Amino acid sequence: MFGTRGEAAKCQCQRAILPLREYWHMPRDVREAFLRKEVCRSRAAAPGLVAYLAADPVGWCRVGPRSNFAPLRNSPVPWAGRDEDKEDPSVWAVVCFVVRAGYRKRGISQALATAAISHARQNGAVALEGYPMATGDGDIPWGELRVGARGVFQRCGFTEVARPTQRRSVMRIDF
Repeated sequence: MFGTRGEAAKCQCQRAILPLREYWHMPRDVREAFLRKEVCRSRAAAPGLVAYLAADPVGWCRVGPRSNFAPLRNSPVPWAGRDEDKEDPSVWAVVCFVVRAGYRKRGISQALATAAISHARQNGAVALEGYPMATGDGDIPWGELRVGARGVFQRCGFTEVARPTQRRSVMRIDF
């Protein structure tokens, strides 16, 4: 799903959960093993969702309790001007998207965001947040769009609750 080159292949969806000091020093094969172990041992809610087109996996998003994401908890950016409990496990977050090359710009991210809403709701979340980039008229490198595009979240019914930087939004849907 994550390919063999590029940001997704390097990351193996570990940047969202590992403290950054561990992430940056961890070899790719170890990150891949961590993801496999995480997916295989998941007894409660799956740590992410896979999008399929026919029988081909074409996309992935990581979603879970917001408190599971150490880099998110430790970053000042999404918390600027917000007075919330970062450790509240009832608020979930969708923190990254991967869409395979050749399948981009086909609505895969929006389908994953829609599925993340259902997944969070079915697993007891009271709200779901995302931290997308505002794309505007300019191109944004694919690696930066791993957090999603603001328009995708808007079309799925999320509302902006904060704009910590000019390009980054905090989007939320309450259940």
